[in-house]
Amino acid sequence: MAYRRTERVQEQLQDKRDRILQAVRAVVAEVGFRGAQVAMVAEAAEVATGTVYRHFPSKGELFAEALALNAGHEVAVVAAVAKSDGPAAARLADALRVFALRAVRARRLAYAMIAEPAEPEVDAARLVYRRAFADVFETLIADGVRNGEFPPQNARAAAACVMGALNEALIGPLAPEAKPQKGDAPTIKALVDAIVAFCLQAVSAHPYARTPTLRPVESSS
Repeated sequence: MAYRRTERVQEQLQDKRDRILQAVRAVVAEVGFRGAQVAMVAEAAEVATGTVYRHFPSKGELFAEALALNAGHEVAVVAAVAKSDGPAAARLADALRVFALRAVRARRLAYAMIAEPAEPEVDAARLVYRRAFADVFETLIADGVRNGEFPPQNARAAAACVMGALNEALIGPLAPEAKPQKGDAPTIKALVDAIVAFCLQAVSAHPYARTPTLRPVESSS
């Protein structure tokens, strides 16, 4: 009987923990990391503030785990697209498009995940998920190189550059001050098309035959 009670208590604790993490997602999607407070999360999860701190010792750890949970789901979505049938170039384009479209459809949450100033624990979690996305892109680029769709290149470095370009291109449009307007759909499509085109061009371009010689910078004095 004691074992059953212990198991039941553990289930209840896990349920509260899950609710707290889901509440973080909802709160951050509304006000971002900077506006989110532990009391707001507790209210959204329908638990006491002290309960939140019993599961998560600090605000930074709470937000970092919530970010990791959400990012893990997003990585899984993009990875599923990457594993579909078809040429590597088409799958890479689809994966990039899905990433960008999902970001602009949940722009406040996406901005928080990608760029909003937050606790050091959140920054550390961001590095992990960026690497996870880059791993998906690296596999696609390597497939393209093997199949002759892309020229020979360092797939890992190229994937990191693609991930950087993807994030950088989205930061401005996702920022809270960039309020969505009615009739934005064509603009969003043009933005996503431009991101996909740039990334595909980058991995499809032929490498330089030699490193350009840098000219010395003349002093103005």
